Amino acid sequence: MNLYSTLQIGDYHINHCEDYLLIKKIDSDKIVCAVMDGCSTAMESHFASALFGKLLRKVIIETGYKSLYEKDIQRSLDEDLKEIVEGLFQELVFIKNHMMLDEKELLTTLSILIYDKIKDQGIILTIGDGVVCINGKITEFDRDNKPDYFAYHLHENFEDWYSAQSQKIFFNDLNDISIATDGILSFSKIKKTDSDEMVNCIEYLMIDRQNSDTQEMLNRKLKLLEHQYGVKPTDDLAIIRMIK
Repeated sequence: MNLYSTLQIGDYHINHCEDYLLIKKIDSDKIVCAVMDGCSTAMESHFASALFGKLLRKVIIETGYKSLYEKDIQRSLDEDLKEIVEGLFQELVFIKNHMMLDEKELLTTLSILIYDKIKDQGIILTIGDGVVCINGKITEFDRDNKPDYFAYHLHENFEDWYSAQSQKIFFNDLNDISIATDGILSFSKIKKTDSDEMVNCIEYLMIDRQNSDTQEMLNRKLKLLEHQYGVKPTDDLAIIRMIK
């Protein structure tokens, strides 16, 4: 299995990239991938997405240690996902109170993927906006640029909130899968080039396999889109792609 990722600041952004990505193994069989997109109209959104990423990494490491002591316990991917998201929920509640953070300092979307390579099964949960591509099928989660951010619900009962999450996809027989922030929908012509040819940027980044022989595949694709077609993402962009 080959893993590719890219993180790029949007052409309309100046100081910080407000997206973040994480790739971390729970154990030798399970891997977690996540992309986060901070809210541009909130407070220091680059902080929110990076904080989510760091706390999520901590929770995954702790989940991995726990699995070492519970080898005989069979757990579904849905149970793994719930445990990790609940761990993140609890960490955020603690950090928010400990650092006296405003809700507007914690606004970021989250798309999280867990894949079990032995069972060849996986699950994706998107909290807020995001784009998912599973074996060539693209799904956009878009709430008209008004995401239902995780941080809006930290005062609620976790069980009630989690049971209401509907942006969840189960998959098996992985061949090619990607998760991305909604920056992948923001490509725009930013300069003239010799070519007037049009390109579907989403399909090029999430389905096309050109340059898949190098880990820099996505970065190379972004460079080609810029220099050959004159297009760049105007919003920040984070993509993780797995090809079997």
